[in-house]
Amino acid sequence: MLIDQFAVPTPGSGPYGVTIGPDDAVWFTLVHSGEIGRLDAAGRFTVHPVADGSGPTVITNGPDGALWFTEYQGHHIGRITVDGELTRLAPPTPDSGPYGITAGPDGALWFTELATAKIGRIAADGTITEFALPGENPMPGMITPGPDDALWFTMNAGNAVGRISTGGEITIHPLPTAGAGPVGITAAGDGALWFVEILAGQIGRIGTDGEIIEFPLPDRLAKPHAIIADPAGGCWFTEWAANRLGHIDPEGVITEYPLPEATGEPHGLALAADGSLWIAQESGALVSVRR
Repeated sequence: MLIDQFAVPTPGSGPYGVTIGPDDAVWFTLVHSGEIGRLDAAGRFTVHPVADGSGPTVITNGPDGALWFTEYQGHHIGRITVDGELTRLAPPTPDSGPYGITAGPDGALWFTELATAKIGRIAADGTITEFALPGENPMPGMITPGPDDALWFTMNAGNAVGRISTGGEITIHPLPTAGAGPVGITAAGDGALWFVEILAGQIGRIGTDGEIIEFPLPDRLAKPHAIIADPAGGCWFTEWAANRLGHIDPEGVITEYPLPEATGEPHGLALAADGSLWIAQESGALVSVRR
């Protein structure tokens, strides 16, 4: 493993979510300073202010060639072009706490509302539709397209994985482990969804038929946070409390790698076209990992 670390320009700004943009640069959220950052191939940073107290959280590529992100504290959905042009949309429900966001199979953006127990959809014309989830406050977390042309999401407080069709039909799959606290979720090449259980210290796999298998981590207190599919097989995930990068293969074998800084707090991660992994450390850096 070859690991490089890039400290962000402003101490305390809090890198959180990360993705590879359509310009092949690394784009990331700065949750504490209310900014969106960009790191180019030459190692140069550019920072774009969003708004004080906005708390940009998760960022993704949109179907329109722009970057879209959630503002958990500012209760908006943000859009930024590769040239830095910024616009913001407010969901119909006030104080909704948008968190996870992804492009859907229908050409729309889909996002979770952590504070109001809803899933949101942004159409190409900017129209936002919300779909209410069952339960008092299941706290929907991350969301991802599934292999079945639906959206799959975690329910952190609801202790479940949910599925929503592009037409808004919702199915809930409770987890076998009580109080597992699922967060990150991704679709893998095996036709299933893989997710992390931050409170139980486990990695989960759910088939489109709803069958769930859980794999305990060697360190059950590592607090896994984000997860992405590895094109070579399995998935990569971050261990927030242990400052490690983890890998799980399709059979459930887990390998772990330490990251720089004892208190790095790794959150989001992204996979670049050259096979390198990029990790956002809330302590103040981006980490590049190459095998």
